[in-house]
Amino acid sequence: MAAQAHPSVAVDGIVLHGGKLVAVRRKNEPYRGMPALPGGFVELGETTVDAVVREVREETGLEAEVEASLGDIRYFYIWEGVRVRKAVHFFLMRATGGDVSQHDHEMEDVRWFPLAVTLRRATYKGEREVLQRAAERLA
Repeated sequence: MAAQAHPSVAVDGIVLHGGKLVAVRRKNEPYRGMPALPGGFVELGETTVDAVVREVREETGLEAEVEASLGDIRYFYIWEGVRVRKAVHFFLMRATGGDVSQHDHEMEDVRWFPLAVTLRRATYKGEREVLQRAAERLA
């Protein structure tokens, strides 16, 4: 059994292969116009790098290696009446193997999108900025 995740520290992977980025859509999650980046909470005793590699493998079925940190975004949200400060750490990653058909049962869909499409369709400003940093690193 895994150690309990820390609800204020999360990771997202920007996993690329051949100019495309993998994105996920969780079951029972409202569609925002663009599927989400794979990621989740950091478990106790885990580094952010270990967490993003694990989360990407679990959610997408892909093996991926971290190439670079793309920084983080921080914000507040309310959980069960308590104000929580959350930090999401983003990592540029390269897919090295695996198969998206082996994705987690919590995912409705996992698919590849051209990076240019995700830049135009990302819902949140912070996410758009991180995707732009990823595109600049690849240029």
